[in-house]
Amino acid sequence: MGMLGKKIGMTQIIFENGKVVPVTVIDVAGNIVTAVKTNDRDGYEAVQVGYGKVKKLIKPLAGLFKKNEIEAKRYMREFKDIDASAVKIGDPVTMDMLPEKVNVIGITKGKGFQGNIRRHGAGRGPMSHGSKFHRAPGSQGGSSSPSRVFKGKKMPGRMGGVRFSAENITVVKRDDERGLLFVKGTVPGANGSLLKICNAPKAAK
Repeated sequence: MGMLGKKIGMTQIIFENGKVVPVTVIDVAGNIVTAVKTNDRDGYEAVQVGYGKVKKLIKPLAGLFKKNEIEAKRYMREFKDIDASAVKIGDPVTMDMLPEKVNVIGITKGKGFQGNIRRHGAGRGPMSHGSKFHRAPGSQGGSSSPSRVFKGKKMPGRMGGVRFSAENITVVKRDDERGLLFVKGTVPGANGSLLKICNAPKAAK
């Protein structure tokens, strides 16, 4: 089963043996099942999970939540590879349903337009006086052969703001009272951004 959450920030947990583990705190309170997809009706099996409070809804969504008699949610995402017959609309999704290893998916921080050095880790020219070549990308293609720039060449451009999945992240602690999930290390996204937490298939291999 999977959940949605909001990235709160990073802290550290100190265990009794003195070991210090950096963790990311994720708010996952209020996850519920908002829809169940079946092969007979939809052509595939999936469970849709909703999270987050919403102030105003468009009429179609407001009618859907009212029809199902569940609380309206701001974010909704589907999770596949789940037995849809085991859950029903309105069921709460708790942290106990998550395994010890999870994948955390989010949108990375946007860095804007960046050069080759920051975007791709390229080298630079000498910084001494008279070099005249410091952080420029340099030559991009031959003059007569091939007379063009090859596709996929690493060049300056927009950096960040893309979907990224952090795989096999360890769940260090679960706080059921406050609805907080503590996972080891960093996860993609800025503080306050939406995260999708799901099972880690590679961890089972």
